[in-house]
Amino acid sequence: MRKEQVLSDIIKHEKPLHRTKIGGQALIEGIMMRGVGKAAMAVRKKDGEIAVEEWEIKAGKWYQKIPFVRGVFNFLLQMIDGYKYISKSAEISGMMDEDGEEEQTKFEKWLDDKFGEKIMNVVMGIAMVLGVALAVLLFVFCPTWIFSGIQALFGETDISAFRSLFEGILKIVIFIGYLWLTSLMKDIRRTYEYHGAEHKTIACYEAGEELTVENIKKHRRFHPRCGTNFVFLVLAISILIYSIVPINSEMFIAAFGVSQFIADFIRVVCKLVLLPVVVGVSYEVIRLAGKYDNPVTRVICAPGMALQRLTTREPDASQIECAIAAMKPVIPENKEIDKW
Repeated sequence: MRKEQVLSDIIKHEKPLHRTKIGGQALIEGIMMRGVGKAAMAVRKKDGEIAVEEWEIKAGKWYQKIPFVRGVFNFLLQMIDGYKYISKSAEISGMMDEDGEEEQTKFEKWLDDKFGEKIMNVVMGIAMVLGVALAVLLFVFCPTWIFSGIQALFGETDISAFRSLFEGILKIVIFIGYLWLTSLMKDIRRTYEYHGAEHKTIACYEAGEELTVENIKKHRRFHPRCGTNFVFLVLAISILIYSIVPINSEMFIAAFGVSQFIADFIRVVCKLVLLPVVVGVSYEVIRLAGKYDNPVTRVICAPGMALQRLTTREPDASQIECAIAAMKPVIPENKEIDKW
């Protein structure tokens, strides 16, 4: 297939009859769907059965409804909940079951005695903290240090005016590289297949078609409200905001007489303080992209939609069945309350 045709398939929009607020998340051997007042997760167990759990969603607090503020809180809450759902799906799917009779180490025995059945929550909590720390290191510290190293090579030539642009582009390169590497991993690739099943099922529902495996298969696995789109928007909008707000290491060196390393560290802290602004703006942009279909929103979504070729894969029938099982419980009887 020609590259032009592939790009066309990515960015073209199917105009849905019903733009829904329902969103989802790929899990370990399953999918979580979140509607207006209800959420559900469906996980394929080792015996082939699909386990479905449903729960009511409490109304959001006032700060989850204010434009440009809600994005920060909703993002944090969704990230915390996401780790919880992944932990739960790992238990249900049997991924953590011991296949052999290997003797536990002293450390493993201590963990079992100390935490018992809560061990997965502890492990996922640690994983979340380490994940956030790694993200800050890769996307905040590394670009700053790399630019400072490059600037040192130029000697007397001042290239600080290009710092925000360079760091932003480097973040995007790191992000794409990370997605590509993870897509090569067998277990992650399977999760990406569930991600594709989630998108295709929502697209089928938005098209007003019955949720069957055959109907869902023919829909695209790319969706404008995907988390991949959101992360790309955060990276892109950060370039704009950090370019507008003058935060330069050279400014701190001149003002306080600190070393380059300390100046870079202060700059990183300032960027972290501005991060909620970046997230808040990105959240509002992706909401608009999910609500409206016009040339502007298509251009905004195009890069993120293209990246979904890495974060989604074509699902098989069993994975689509999980998506249907998670989707059906969250569809409201009155679809008007579900519209954007």
